[in-house]
Amino acid sequence: MRLNKIFALAVTALSVTAGLTSCQSKNTVEKASEISISESETDTGTVTDIIETSAVSTSPPETYPDFPISYPEIEKKSTGDLYEAEFARLSEGLKIEGTEELDGDTESETSSSTNPVKENDTPAFSGDGYVTGFKPDGSSFIVFDIDAPSNQHYDLSFSIASEHLVNCKVSLNGSEISSFKTMNDGEFTLITLYGVFLVKGQSEIELRAADGNIKIDYLKLADNTSLSEIKYDATNEPVNKQAGESAKALLNFLTENYGKYTLTGQYASSPENEEIELIYQTTGKYPVIRFSALHNSGNSFDSTFRDIDACADWYKKGGIVSLMWYWESPSKKSSVYAKETDFVLADAVTDIDIATLTQEEIRGLYGEGRISEQCYGLILDIDNMAGQLMSLKNRGVPVLWRPLHESAGEWFWWGGDTEAYKWLWNLMYRRFTDYFELDNLIWVWNGQSESTLVDKSTFDIASLDIYMSSEKDYGSRYEQFLALQKIVGEDKLIALSECSEIPDIDASFRDNSVWSFFGLWYGKYIKNENGEFSEEFMDKDSFIRIYNSDGVISLDEYITLCGGNELIPQYETERTTSVSTDFSTISTSTETTEYSGE
Repeated sequence: MRLNKIFALAVTALSVTAGLTSCQSKNTVEKASEISISESETDTGTVTDIIETSAVSTSPPETYPDFPISYPEIEKKSTGDLYEAEFARLSEGLKIEGTEELDGDTESETSSSTNPVKENDTPAFSGDGYVTGFKPDGSSFIVFDIDAPSNQHYDLSFSIASEHLVNCKVSLNGSEISSFKTMNDGEFTLITLYGVFLVKGQSEIELRAADGNIKIDYLKLADNTSLSEIKYDATNEPVNKQAGESAKALLNFLTENYGKYTLTGQYASSPENEEIELIYQTTGKYPVIRFSALHNSGNSFDSTFRDIDACADWYKKGGIVSLMWYWESPSKKSSVYAKETDFVLADAVTDIDIATLTQEEIRGLYGEGRISEQCYGLILDIDNMAGQLMSLKNRGVPVLWRPLHESAGEWFWWGGDTEAYKWLWNLMYRRFTDYFELDNLIWVWNGQSESTLVDKSTFDIASLDIYMSSEKDYGSRYEQFLALQKIVGEDKLIALSECSEIPDIDASFRDNSVWSFFGLWYGKYIKNENGEFSEEFMDKDSFIRIYNSDGVISLDEYITLCGGNELIPQYETERTTSVSTDFSTISTSTETTEYSGE
């Protein structure tokens, strides 16, 4: 860990108020960082003791040096170079058409958006012609040879006309970086990809029409300004004004380090923490955040008890807990998936304020026919879940709580009807906060669309779930980062709550899109059928580099800063023999996120 990283984190930790013990001094942390994880000690035991997992390592992991954040020095230069399609390199079968030259300026001011946008309507074209003849099988492509004047982010604007909606793919130097749909009005329209980083000198920009014919007039290269709009001014005041000290301290830590570091995180598929142990064996590091899902089976919550124990155990080890709810609907045909259940959320909505009523009062309303069976079923489930979370509250464990995830999609029963979803979110928030007084929750909104945005006074963090095919470059996902910040505002933390691959940390700093934390999904995204590290989505060397990057915080660093299990000074519960326990719509220029969990 670099000295400047140690100092910045130590300053942050020292600002944490009551509920946490004081973090170590700068000199102490500096000394601790120079010894291996197996030798480093806290006041209450060795770091190894604290992060020991139920899975026993067969051999000690290899350790790696810290990797500094690295990317080319950026030099902003104004440019507006135009590359005519008729002078580009064309695949076989493409042809140049058109004879009239465009009169006047066809370009309009580019809008501040992260998505491909239509910027002007004109039937004319520039230069001597345009390229067409793209085959519907996706085999046709055009390559623009770009000469970038400096290392910086650029906006790439394609002037394209099409009679149909055509999917187009854009590659930079042989790697696919983005995709978009054309318009279907036959007019030449500027479609812009914002913030593409190019190094000074020659680059190849390939455009491929995947499923239809288009007319491509030119590519315009312009210096980007939208990424500079990203800010890291999130508030450290929980939306729950009665939040407990441990929740306040955790949120304060996240906000103080927002934009400076990304916290590592991993989903665990079982109480044995197999994925977390695999990360340790691969990188020599543990993630800070243990993500998992509480899963009821119909009206039974029996399986969640082991999850709760695992969460408390991870916190006792010095880590952070994040939970989502894989909520099976309260109906006879019960499922989390909309297509597999007969539950209709809209039928549960009521104008009666039931959030702070007792179960007896709510049962009375149901008996009188004033609320529906669906509404009553929701309350019973919510109250059952409150009991599980209360167990963590009683053990002093703060929780990054992400309910009703991916609500912009229609695959879960709480998605599809935005008004009903917002009613349910508000009901859960008020019942947990005002009725059950769960002061240990930091609320994470994962609606992923402006249409599903709930009251900003009911969530602390906004997050996205982003899955991409293994063939695509995951990069920093700056497009989605900026899009989400535009929706929720600069006062909210922005996090990556599910991902198929860890974002490139160097690129995240280069692109000014430093996620507060990430949560890598389990299964094929990290482990192959033999239980070994899977390189299907991410190569091993890159994975190691990120976990040892100066741009991230791993568990040993977090523990060193905050005192290990002294994070829970009143936690006296004995460790049980069982520890904890599936699971995207911001439409961007590269990917429409959708549910990809196992």
